[in-house]
Amino acid sequence: MGLIRRIFGSGTVSNGSPENQASVPAEPSSANGAGPDLPANEPIYSDRPGEETLPPEPLIKPPAEPAEEITPISFGHANRTRPQVPTMVVGFASHVGMVRKRNQDAGLVITSTTLGDSPLPPFGLYVVADGMGGHSHGEMASQLAARIVARQVVAHIYPPHLALGDGELTDPVQDILREALQRANWQVHNAVSDSGTTLTCALVLGSRLYIAHVGDSRAYMLRPDEPILELLTHDHSFVQRLQDSGNITPEEAAAHPQRNVLDRAVGQGQQLDVDTFSRSLPTSCWILLCSDGLWGVVPTETLQGTVLTADSPQAGCQRLIDAALRAGAPDNVTAILVHLQVPAP
Repeated sequence: MGLIRRIFGSGTVSNGSPENQASVPAEPSSANGAGPDLPANEPIYSDRPGEETLPPEPLIKPPAEPAEEITPISFGHANRTRPQVPTMVVGFASHVGMVRKRNQDAGLVITSTTLGDSPLPPFGLYVVADGMGGHSHGEMASQLAARIVARQVVAHIYPPHLALGDGELTDPVQDILREALQRANWQVHNAVSDSGTTLTCALVLGSRLYIAHVGDSRAYMLRPDEPILELLTHDHSFVQRLQDSGNITPEEAAAHPQRNVLDRAVGQGQQLDVDTFSRSLPTSCWILLCSDGLWGVVPTETLQGTVLTADSPQAGCQRLIDAALRAGAPDNVTAILVHLQVPAP
């Protein structure tokens, strides 16, 4: 069994080699442009200096979704003897961009692989976090949040995955992910209270994908039989609210002067509202996680074409970074690309 763990960011570029892996800060010991305003009781956060404002009653308040019924997952012997176990190949890269002086993005990759006649189902944890550039210590916020989420997931989900008998999770996976991001929220607030970060997490567990998300980093999925890049996450941003309410178009949002303003971020101290969901994985797909430094300057069609035509996930990530650099890369750029496939019999 191999367990591969990488955390990167805070440097010019990272591609998985040891010399490019960034150090992680020690964990603390204690746990303006046009458009309508947003509610005063809901702070919004900008990654640009001087752009922190307080927004009005939401333009659209989506109806509360009923809690999803989740059955705890068992990792017993039956799961380990499936004849065809998907394989995962992962690429990752990060670049400071053409304007910023520091890389405040962070990425984390953990992939577990077993060999033999009875291999374990896939386990992969992938995190992208984008520290708020308009605040001090954004790189510390993103690195700390990514590491705390990874520690919680590994502590509560990975041991049952490795159990020799019938290992069973004591809590639903989505509850564990929510708690992980809430812990990151409070610990980032305690360590760097004047900063914050986005965080998008993808967990591959057997034949299911779990997503936990706060902010405007994104997760996408692409299937070879339906080659349309599917956006899995919903941005927690000022311009996304304006789009949801029909006040502006996606084209107007892309050029809006407050497109970098967030209304939800890890590290702001209050109870954090975390988006989580799960879905079955197809037999073959790509999962792309990235910061807004990529999707904000590279068209969706280019993202899709690059993923489909890349020789490998690592080559795909480098091509995505190159595309952002050609577009001017005004922000840090980070991408994680996972190719999941069931081998032919």
